[in-house]
Amino acid sequence: MTAPLIFLALLAAAGGLHAQTSAPAAAAMGSAEAYDVSRLPDDPYGRLVRYGKELTDRTFAYIGPEVKNEKMRFSGNNLACASCHEASATKKFAIPWVGAHATFPQYRAREDEVSTLQERVNGCMERSMAGKALPLDSREMKAFITYMHFLSKDVPVGGKVEGQGLPPFKAPDRRADTVAGSTVYQEKCASCHGAEGAGVRAGAPGSATGYTFPPLWGKDSFNNGAGMSRLLFASSFIKTNMPLGTQHGQPQLSDDQAYDVAAFVLSKPRPVKAHTERDFPARWNKPVDAPFPPYVDGAPADQHQFGPFGPLQENMKSLKASLTKATVK
Repeated sequence: MTAPLIFLALLAAAGGLHAQTSAPAAAAMGSAEAYDVSRLPDDPYGRLVRYGKELTDRTFAYIGPEVKNEKMRFSGNNLACASCHEASATKKFAIPWVGAHATFPQYRAREDEVSTLQERVNGCMERSMAGKALPLDSREMKAFITYMHFLSKDVPVGGKVEGQGLPPFKAPDRRADTVAGSTVYQEKCASCHGAEGAGVRAGAPGSATGYTFPPLWGKDSFNNGAGMSRLLFASSFIKTNMPLGTQHGQPQLSDDQAYDVAAFVLSKPRPVKAHTERDFPARWNKPVDAPFPPYVDGAPADQHQFGPFGPLQENMKSLKASLTKATVK
């Protein structure tokens, strides 16, 4: 299992776990040549795109917590954006950024307002990277946005791309079993991420060299406000992309295995995001697997974290109308 996280994930880069496709965009997605930044001219745009890709692949080396320039320590952990957004954010159904530039500004349920792509990036900086926001006028923010622009160059404004976000995940109709998940973890994940989920460092601590295989929990992982901290989201990512090398449509784990191992990983300690109670001010928009209160349906916190989710989803459907009506009043 590679790192869950990061721009947590653009948590469904196009505004949802799954998006339908437009023909021209679908043809572009997945072509390595189409995303070869070395082919770009050595001009201001080309240089910024290349820096954006570098930031994506080696976030820890430029804005991580171990870089020498303390003023550049924006990320709170040593993950890379590509820990979750695989293949430099171009892999289908691995939360790619292909097409993301064409879908913003967009309405975001977490804020209950229209957000810019820059705001979305900073949401990941504060959650998946457990750090702080990049200045909007910084070279790093411009590089991220320009790289996303490059990846979206064949996608019309508002266009959808096959492979955006994550595919839908149908959770088993039960509470997730963390004991069974522990067994799956040891059999399928520990060889890369370690028996204690601490990952494998690429260099000595303090060297700003990140991880060969990233940590899945602990102080150097994503925080509880990240999209990957939601069980249904993490289950979909794991089922579609893990173990490393898994491709959409060719899973190596069953739904039950992905569900249980995701629960096991998420049951472990990780950094805590401040002020999560401010998320989803329109409470009817809050995902039922959000692992933090407040909850408006009367169900226990444990169920929101580990399921079963079917009853919660049905209950939220019935509550939505009344909650929306009360807000309008």
